[in-house]
Amino acid sequence: MRIAILGAGAWGTALAINLSAHHQVTLWTKFPDHLAELNSHRVNVSFFPDFPFPESLLVTGSLHVALEASELALIVVPIVGLRETLRGIAETQIKVPILWGCKGFESEDSKLPHQVVAEEYASALPCGVLSGPSFAQEVAQGMPTALTLASVDEAFSSQMAAQLHSTRLRIYTSQDVVGVETGGAVKNVITIAAGISDGLGFGHNARAALITRGLMEITRLGLALGGNRETFMGLAGVGDLLLTCTGDLSRNRRVGLMLAEGKSLNSILDELGHVAEGVHTAQAVLRLGKKLDIEMPITQAVCSILHENVSARKAVEILLSREPKSEIY
Repeated sequence: MRIAILGAGAWGTALAINLSAHHQVTLWTKFPDHLAELNSHRVNVSFFPDFPFPESLLVTGSLHVALEASELALIVVPIVGLRETLRGIAETQIKVPILWGCKGFESEDSKLPHQVVAEEYASALPCGVLSGPSFAQEVAQGMPTALTLASVDEAFSSQMAAQLHSTRLRIYTSQDVVGVETGGAVKNVITIAAGISDGLGFGHNARAALITRGLMEITRLGLALGGNRETFMGLAGVGDLLLTCTGDLSRNRRVGLMLAEGKSLNSILDELGHVAEGVHTAQAVLRLGKKLDIEMPITQAVCSILHENVSARKAVEILLSREPKSEIY
């Protein structure tokens, strides 16, 4: 299959390297300087320096070139760039089925990716989301990974899953686009909290409790948005949450660890050099929770640290001082 991967960050590059083993892949970046780097070095020096490109991988700065012969476009830009990318696709007037791997809510209006797609990509062609527990480095290395591909078009999700599936990249299908997107978005916020807990030395018991209560928070919001409870028990829910809350390759976890050290958010983001989606998603999640009258205490604590100058230790103390209640809430 001919695939256009739109977005040459770490995740886009990892997918391009992995999928090039079985497909003809074109990797697109909108930044001219980055394009020159990718073509001259055949390595993504800026975001993924340890993985040379396969010979078959094509790189371009033209959306038209990337899309014109493609059978699928896989959008893996950060959520903040999704709308702009969709508008660029529309300008080419090329109609192609799309999948997106963005995790988060638009910060201004708390919209999930499929809502942005519905507004910006007026096409009768099928579309869907690809999500699940996946560190880019391990995907590029060809290590075993399982993902969920969700689309309201069951035939499309089955077809694309069969095409993308391999022995080391297992693709499962779902029709619960909302649930898969919500799980992928909110887990980044919970992961920052888990990093803070670990950074403060609260131990494994506290981390387990936080992950479990965080999953309840994700599930409450996801159900209110129309997701299915079973989704949050699967790869895009508890699977992705466990990976990012415990894995040292998680950027959001690293944000939490550094916040616990007392570092400022600006210095943390400069040090990371990559997007940590939980930072930009937290306020959107909290705003949506308030709108839907859903209690989101972990998200509230993370937002107070990120945006209200509350210390990590103080925010955790407030969280721990909440009155006890029924667990299944």
